Amino acid sequence: MDRPDAAKRIAQAEIRYGRIRKIEKVPAGSPENFYGLVLTQLPEHYRVFIRLKPSPESCINAEIWLPSNGWNGRLLGLGNSGYGGRTNHTSLVHGLSRGFVTADSDLGTGPDPDALIGKKERWADFGHRATHLMTDAAKSLIRAFYGTRPRYSYFMGGSTGGQQGLMEAQRYPEDYDGIVVFAPAHNRTRLHAYFLWNYLALTASPSSRIGPREAGLIARRIGEEFGARSGSMPGEAFLTCPERILDETGSFRWEIPKDFLGREQGKALELIYSGAKNPRTGERLFEPFVPGGENLHLGLYEQGDRKNFPREFFYPFRWVFGKNFDPGKFDFDRDLETLDRQLGGLVNAVDPDLGKFRDAGGKMIMATGASDPVIPCTGALRYYREAVRACGGAEETGKFFRCFLIPGMGHIFGGPGFQEAGLLGIPAVPRDREHDLLESVMAWREKGIGPEKMTAVSFREGENPCRIDREREVFACPGEKEEF
Repeated sequence: MDRPDAAKRIAQAEIRYGRIRKIEKVPAGSPENFYGLVLTQLPEHYRVFIRLKPSPESCINAEIWLPSNGWNGRLLGLGNSGYGGRTNHTSLVHGLSRGFVTADSDLGTGPDPDALIGKKERWADFGHRATHLMTDAAKSLIRAFYGTRPRYSYFMGGSTGGQQGLMEAQRYPEDYDGIVVFAPAHNRTRLHAYFLWNYLALTASPSSRIGPREAGLIARRIGEEFGARSGSMPGEAFLTCPERILDETGSFRWEIPKDFLGREQGKALELIYSGAKNPRTGERLFEPFVPGGENLHLGLYEQGDRKNFPREFFYPFRWVFGKNFDPGKFDFDRDLETLDRQLGGLVNAVDPDLGKFRDAGGKMIMATGASDPVIPCTGALRYYREAVRACGGAEETGKFFRCFLIPGMGHIFGGPGFQEAGLLGIPAVPRDREHDLLESVMAWREKGIGPEKMTAVSFREGENPCRIDREREVFACPGEKEEF
């Protein structure tokens, strides 16, 4: 497929709202790091660096990687994590190694998210515009380089990438034929109110913070005490379906252990399990912390880190309230209403009506971890059920949108239970529609084979490269909340 004039053909592509900054030919076998593994078998490809400026304020950087040979005829758009700020080479490697043209952007937030303070146009870039324009640019490059359109276009992302995937389905339903979203940060303003609520509880006094040891003991006791009730198998000290141990409000009521937690730590834990509330109306503002992932990455210990957590997770507050935002002065009534009003319409992907995506022939799979300490799984489940109601019921919605809850999984990867479902492309995980949700959504869109179940895996601890230890079949979630 490679031609002597390849770079010239690429350079002739018309990029809406942008321009090509650089074209780089990368020979076959060039080394790339992939989750700690060095891969040297990447095919020859072209890396195209693009700058997009849909507004004078905007500064969106994107990369599109095009295989010189062996293109599978498909585009794979990729999501980000956190505030973005850079393209993710790990994800680009994953897609390219499978024959996709792959595309990723920095969401217009690099290199410092505080550059977006007061910049509403750049909020729109972060919320939805960067991903859409990256997708449009990738399709233009495909036409210029290969002389044809992609046969199919897919998107895959988790966390912020999940927000991006849902936003694509809601705002730009014809961009992608299939979308895979993990642990979506779709209700962005309320999610960050959840972060702030937990942080304030854990920093209320020097005695409030919960350390790694205490977090580990909490998670272990919850797994041992409630694992079976949540649907886990004998001997599994993690939660399979946490909703089974929550009360009717979605809170976790538990007699806080006093043998290893102090009084102030106990108060903090009760606030976190009860969830953020409006101090004036008592209204629940977001799903509470779901038990089971207290000791995982970005769990209770990190959420009480006075130095790092505000810097990494409070950027939406700084965007609206300024660089000197004081977490301790935030009003969960008045200030949250301001945050929702100014930012929510640009970054929250909460519209459950996916009718236009369905009518365009799109298929979507959503998955979330039962032990996710960063984005409570109950939020994704609530969105799915709202979509079921908005799209004509479980049977009709199941024709294009299905959801999976993965037992004991943390945020995107890892956790005390099952740890991977195809998002990361770990080489040990089979690339088939049972284990790999990208393969699954492709089979659904291209062959009409809907995913009734998937297979989640866990890995042998401490082994690199990863080796599968256990597998578990996971069935699609019902459209209504189970009665327990």
